[in-house]
Parts: sequence; structure tokens; C-alpha cells
Amino acid sequence: MIRIPFTKAHGAGNDFLLTWANEAPLERLPEAARALCERHRGVGADGWILVRAHTDSAAEFDAAIRLFNADGSEAELSGNGTRCAAAFLYDSGLRKSWIRLLTGAGVKELELVDAGNLSYRFRMNMGRPQRPPNGWSLKLELAGGARDVVALDVGNPQCAVFVEDFDFDWPRLGAEIERHPAFPKGTNVSFVKRLDAHTLDVRFWERGVGQTQSSGTGATGAAAAALLKGLVISPVRVLTLGGPLELTWEGEEILLTGPAEIVAGGEFYFRP
Repeated sequence: MIRIPFTKAHGAGNDFLLTWANEAPLERLPEAARALCERHRGVGADGWILVRAHTDSAAEFDAAIRLFNADGSEAELSGNGTRCAAAFLYDSGLRKSWIRLLTGAGVKELELVDAGNLSYRFRMNMGRPQRPPNGWSLKLELAGGARDVVALDVGNPQCAVFVEDFDFDWPRLGAEIERHPAFPKGTNVSFVKRLDAHTLDVRFWERGVGQTQSSGTGATGAAAAALLKGLVISPVRVLTLGGPLELTWEGEEILLTGPAEIVAGGEFYFRP
């Protein structure tokens, strides 16, 4: 048995377990991630984040993080998870108004907006959405018929599907799109309903996880896709099942503002 310490946090209901990298069983990370994140026999979470702090003041970042999805796969980036990692570091003594984290999608800067009672708000530079090799606009042949979607990359792959309502089995469709041949490495899927020029209502199916309460990168992808289609203008509020996220544009880069709340801590008994 291996004892794995963890802190649990969530960003708008998208929940993560955080562990210092030197306290994790490095040779069995995917297996440990699946065990930790399992909601009935483990602690339960959408993902597991390993944090390695840096003490060199000349370094380009304060800490490096690795994110494992609930299925044990490693992901490039999570907007909500990165805010949770920043909250974890701040609570651990890194009392800085700007925190720089090295992720699988490069260095991300987060500005502390508010802090109190283990609840935080950060504004994170999500960067510039990238056009994937097969283009922004795709028509996918699916079991229920063809669907027009918008594909883009915001540090991880995103597919936005615009809908009139959510009165259909969108999790089933999300699972189908995630594995569609158009996305060889899989994709995250957002179902986007426009409410007005500054508001979107969105549901999320995340690669390697499934249905989630919210998604920072998914919200970014949804807002960027809506902007490409001329449906919204900055600022944009994305309504999720776990609470709202705020997005604004600085030039061609998108800034994401949202909560990160630390809710628990303890040890998991990993039995490989």
C-alpha cells in the first residue's frame, strides 16, 4: 500500500486532486490517477494534478504541473485545474499576485483577483486559439446525421457544437464526437447555446473524463467559436452547470476569470 496525500479543490464544480510530485508513485501514475479519481472506491475527481514547485527566482515559472484525467490519460491543459493548482500553491505559501505555471501547453500566467477563506478567483491568460490542421469548420458524419461543428485548439483540442436547447442526449453525442475519426487524439466537446451577444449557456463532455460541471478550456473554446461565427462580443459570460465563467479579449488572446476553492485534504491508500 502507498499513501498518497492530496488536496481537493474545484473550479466551478470541475474538481481536482492535487499532490506534490515528489509524494506521488511516479512509476504508476496512470493507475494511481484512475484509483484516486474513481468516485465510489476512490476520493473522486475529474482529474489529478501533480505539482512541482520551483525556488529559482530567475525561472520563467513558479511551478510545473502535470494533469491526469480520471481515465488515467494525460492532458495538456485544464483552465479550471490550473486555477486550482494556483490556489494550492497560494495556500501553501506562494503569496504572489501573479503566478506562472508550466503546463503541457506552455507557461500560463494567472492573476489573483480575490482571496479569502480558501476561496480564490484568478484571471488566466488562455492565449490565442489555434486553427487545427483540418480547419475551423467541419461537417461530421454521426449516428444521428451530419453535424456542423467548429474545431479549434486552446492548449487542448476543442469541438464546439451550437444548439437551440439541451433537450437531447448530448452526453451520448459528446462521447461519439470525442472518438470521431476527425480527431485522431480525441477531442473535448462543448454544446453551446447563445443567449445574447454577451452570454452563452454551455454543456461539456471532456476527453478522458466524460460529462463535467464546467470546463475552463471548454468555455474558452465555446466563446472563441462563437466569436468566429460572429455570435458574441467581449466580454462573454459562459454559464455552466457549476457556475459562471468570465471571458474577455486582449487583442487576439483570451483571458478567463473564474473561481478556485479548496474543499478538503487527506491521504489516499493506493493498493497497486
